[in-house]
Amino acid sequence: MAPITASTPVASFREPSLPVKLLTAGSAACVADLFTFPLDTAKVRLQIQGESAGAAQLRYYISEAAAAVNIQGTGRGGPAILLEQGVAAPKYNGMVGTVMTISRQEGPKALYNGLCAGLQRQMCFAGIRIGLYDSIKSLYQKQLDGGHNNTAGIAVRISAGITTGGLAVLFAQPTDVVKVRMQAQVKSVTGGRPRYSGTMNAYSTIARKEGMAGLWKGTLPNVSRNAIVNVAEIVCYDVFKEYILTSQLMKDGVPCHFTAAVMAGFCTTVVASPVDVVKTRFMNSSGQYRGAIDCAVQMLVKEGPTAFYKGFIPSFSRLVSWNICMWITYEQFKRLVLVAYNQPTPLNRL
Repeated sequence: MAPITASTPVASFREPSLPVKLLTAGSAACVADLFTFPLDTAKVRLQIQGESAGAAQLRYYISEAAAAVNIQGTGRGGPAILLEQGVAAPKYNGMVGTVMTISRQEGPKALYNGLCAGLQRQMCFAGIRIGLYDSIKSLYQKQLDGGHNNTAGIAVRISAGITTGGLAVLFAQPTDVVKVRMQAQVKSVTGGRPRYSGTMNAYSTIARKEGMAGLWKGTLPNVSRNAIVNVAEIVCYDVFKEYILTSQLMKDGVPCHFTAAVMAGFCTTVVASPVDVVKTRFMNSSGQYRGAIDCAVQMLVKEGPTAFYKGFIPSFSRLVSWNICMWITYEQFKRLVLVAYNQPTPLNRL
């Protein structure tokens, strides 16, 4: 069965080995992260906005106090006046505004906080979830029909996406925790000491203060998120690209890859945003939530349903941009690897 990155299977081609597939996918994801990381940082800042000493929490308690206490002369306007005086305006507003605020207050370098952990994450995480997808899809298809059908059905693709997405989290979760913590870290304007001095310090500090379990904090919501993301991202790209090629709307090239990537990015954002917000809030927390479900419930009660789509525009911009960069890069890397792997070079022996 042909991989998702090759439109026309060639019988004489030797498939690259598993390590080469993992390295190819991880490298393409790292290239995409280098271009889109500031958008990811903006997304994280918007998602955690309001959770600590929270405006939402303050709004809740002021409302309750104003409703319970009969303040003479305030009438119906009392609670509204208290709210207006007690709740501060949000620090970040929109994707562009968030990027500009971070750059102005903390310097442009802050937009790349956690980049080292992010690249470590992509090499491990994307390498598994993307690099293994074709192999798992082929394995499931063979188990289903003995390999007689060259085209995998949607159920097989979804199953493969869920499997590789969940498996990737189990290996890459510590890198994701450190990445989120570093991105959420706000540089003090008074020159105070930051929460973590660097990536390795973040790993050691979390392990020392929270135990090894702290490095796998939020694994459950992250497994859920990435199972969803993998289905929405990889499977949608797979299906959209196959439809474009079989319908002869475009040839197998950059325009086809670009179109399929945009559609996959949009589907991913719509489906995965609620789980992504809960995952970010919970992994950045320091004990205020009993678990991922408690985090989701508190968000719903204190901030309302719209809280689950905080940072939607940055998330959409980031995911679409990331998908475009990643899939176009991955397709080109894949082609180069296929050519090199079938040449009489040492790569053939890997």
